[in-house]
Amino acid sequence: MKKVLFSAIAIIGLVFSGMAQGLQRDMQFWRPYDQRGLNIFETGKEDSVAYEGMRVRIGGHFAQQWQNLSHSNTAAPNVNANGVNLNQLIDIGAGTNLATANLNIDVALADGVRMNLITYLSSRHHPEAWVKGGFIQVDKLGFLNLGNTDWFDKYLTVRVGHMEINYGDAHFRRSDNGNAFWNPFVGNYIMDAFTTEVGGEVFFQSNGWLAMAAVTGGEIQGGITFPENRKPNFIGKFGYDKYVADDLRVRLTGSIYTTSGSQRNTLWGGDRAGSRYYLVMENTLATTAAQFTSGRFNPNQTNNITAWVINPFVKFHGLEFFGNYEQSKGAARGEANDRTWTQIGTDLLYRFGTHEKFYVAGRYNKVEGTLFGSGLDVSIDRVQVGGGWFVTKNLLAKLEYVNQNYNGFAANDIRNGGNFKGLMIEAVVGF
Repeated sequence: MKKVLFSAIAIIGLVFSGMAQGLQRDMQFWRPYDQRGLNIFETGKEDSVAYEGMRVRIGGHFAQQWQNLSHSNTAAPNVNANGVNLNQLIDIGAGTNLATANLNIDVALADGVRMNLITYLSSRHHPEAWVKGGFIQVDKLGFLNLGNTDWFDKYLTVRVGHMEINYGDAHFRRSDNGNAFWNPFVGNYIMDAFTTEVGGEVFFQSNGWLAMAAVTGGEIQGGITFPENRKPNFIGKFGYDKYVADDLRVRLTGSIYTTSGSQRNTLWGGDRAGSRYYLVMENTLATTAAQFTSGRFNPNQTNNITAWVINPFVKFHGLEFFGNYEQSKGAARGEANDRTWTQIGTDLLYRFGTHEKFYVAGRYNKVEGTLFGSGLDVSIDRVQVGGGWFVTKNLLAKLEYVNQNYNGFAANDIRNGGNFKGLMIEAVVGF
């Protein structure tokens, strides 16, 4: 079924990109899905596209990897009743991963009003097509006939829906199933702050200053059962983003995410599509679909949680730096005490060539904290080194070397002495 779905969206992409160029025009207050979308965080207030009536834009993303990773551990045997050692790592080698695909639909509903809907057509975790989420974004209020609304139109943006939350800045640079166009690397951070929740946000921006406040249900699907466990989730962001000189852009933001209770919070487990490093550190019973978060770490703070992150970004000519300093404190249901996890991520890139079509990049990423269940203090660290080539504005090829280590895990934990390393190659299409 996955192959059929992927073939279908590929045909759709060819049809719409080659025969219906009118459907590929830009939208108001929108982030392009190709190279032009690099280093765009929140959409700006510049009204560069005229509203010409209701219009539907169809786009897509496709990603395919070739993986050549090896893994090892020093965990003690853990043999089950069927004689299977649950701490024995599955044998993996060189090969291709499942091709993943997104269908992107944007609709201009009125002047300054846009709907977005993204569907995963092929993903590691799900064999069927399923909706990631959707929202309505409002940048102008003229459709309400309220008179002069410059106070809103110049400074404010409102989003409402079941949408990707705007916590931190790393989610603007991560791979999202088929959309790997804005991630200079193949894998996302070890602790991947990404989820979709039902709610609304108000975003303010003026002369480089930005602020955001949001309220959501705090869960990936919402629900009406167990009302005593469900509390609202509050998200805030404040920062500054501006070109302080012709070739120097500086951005610094701080974000907070907090809820006092949840049936199952998924800030650290909201990516249902899956990770890029297939089957690393998994045992012999694992499958790529069931164990779809290989190489990542979820601290299991699924009840109450307060997380904050500081993200600096600097671009000077072709040189770019992105940082991520993060702390997450919370607990799973039934835990007596909160646990704290910290994450550090540093990305350094250099883009060069005509239209910066080439780049080289390096990343260091480390997480550490108290492990759920055992109470052990453990850490995981990773180095990623690679580069990329924008063959066209719609086609990207990447190469990455990755090396990840697991430290301090118990002798009976499959991650004891764990390591995976090797090469990844990825090709991405976006339009």
